[in-house]
Amino acid sequence: MRAPGFWWREPGLAAAVLAPLDAVYGAVAARRMGRTGATVPAPVVCVGNFVAGGAGKTPTAIFLAERLAAAGERPFLLSRGYGGSLHGPVLVDGRTHHASEVGDEPLLLAAAAPTVVARDRPAGARFAADRGAGVIILDDGLQNSALAKTVTLAVVDGARGVGNSRCLPAGPLRAPLAAQFARTDRVLVIGPGAPGAALAVEARRYGLSVHHGALVPDPQDAERLRGRRVIAVAGLGRPEKLRDTLEAIGARVERLVSLGDHALPTATQARAIADAARAADALVLTTEKDFVKWRERRPELAEIAVALPVRLVVEDEERLLAGLRAAIAGGRGSGAAVSTERSGS
Repeated sequence: MRAPGFWWREPGLAAAVLAPLDAVYGAVAARRMGRTGATVPAPVVCVGNFVAGGAGKTPTAIFLAERLAAAGERPFLLSRGYGGSLHGPVLVDGRTHHASEVGDEPLLLAAAAPTVVARDRPAGARFAADRGAGVIILDDGLQNSALAKTVTLAVVDGARGVGNSRCLPAGPLRAPLAAQFARTDRVLVIGPGAPGAALAVEARRYGLSVHHGALVPDPQDAERLRGRRVIAVAGLGRPEKLRDTLEAIGARVERLVSLGDHALPTATQARAIADAARAADALVLTTEKDFVKWRERRPELAEIAVALPVRLVVEDEERLLAGLRAAIAGGRGSGAAVSTERSGS
């Protein structure tokens, strides 16, 4: 799905027409979020976002898994497996599973830590705990109350924030912001932008801890792409992020092909992309998330393309990790996975 442009502007006619649906959707979502979720025998760290579409949840989940593992924890990642056919619970094996089975993001997650795909989140969390998970990192799920969380980190795209602050379908919010703040402990704003800065101010008013970070490519990859002509192809919630990253490292973006979030190029699009790359003597470049799907379903495009990995860098990393470790320790000590952190630190 490609987000409508009016979601990210001041409320106008389209948002006004859809306002009744916004109110109904928001009320239902807020009521669902208020339900009590199932607890499991391991702390649960939820990495979510306030809006529909991407914000950087997957790189954030990978970052946390790596840092917690380095601190002596045994993290498991838990994903719904969007776009995959398997209902789970199943432990993802990057050597044998395909994106069509488990989804694209779980294949990336599984390279960082053991990853479970399950449509039923409590069942998936119990499955992970039974296999030795010391802490479960839930990729998405802020609005889903089926599983109780020990601590919740909401990720925000600094360039977009929460858009026009309306709920679906009048805007991008997946539930009223106040209801989501009530279920959130910490906010991570990724990348610069006035919308993210405004959201950070509002989050602090609610007593939430706010952190800042950026998604950056590997320096060696950046150097190889400097001055190189590229055709950028992205199936992201905000495809422009790929173009912005490439331009920031000095690549010459001849064209950006914007797909819907998680979307796969059609066969016709794939041929057009390959033809455009040959005509411009350019490299076809995409995201890791897109590339794992291409290898399976668009091999002719994968053969001529390169993926650009990015990693999360957090400005105040130790403050974020210290807060999460304290919440995890508290959750483990209480035996319950209920988010109670409101330190503001």
